[in-house]
Amino acid sequence: MRRLKDETLSIRTSAEVKQLLRMAAEREHRSIASMMEVLILHYAQEHALTALLERSDGRTESKRPEEAAKIKNMNKGGSA
Repeated sequence: MRRLKDETLSIRTSAEVKQLLRMAAEREHRSIASMMEVLILHYAQEHALTALLERSDGRTESKRPEEAAKIKNMNKGGSA
């Protein structure tokens, strides 16, 4: 499942954290933004966090953390 990417996130961090993020992204053959997404989704899955998103019709939709595992598997060439 592809996510609509319509939000921007800017962060300030130390040079050390930035370097570690860049190294992790390179190791996984990902962009820095993609690597951040993977790390956040993994954290959410490990800690049973669920995002609540408002749909265009005004209703709230829950995004289950289990989707993170499916996305990771699909990004690595597996099937959903």
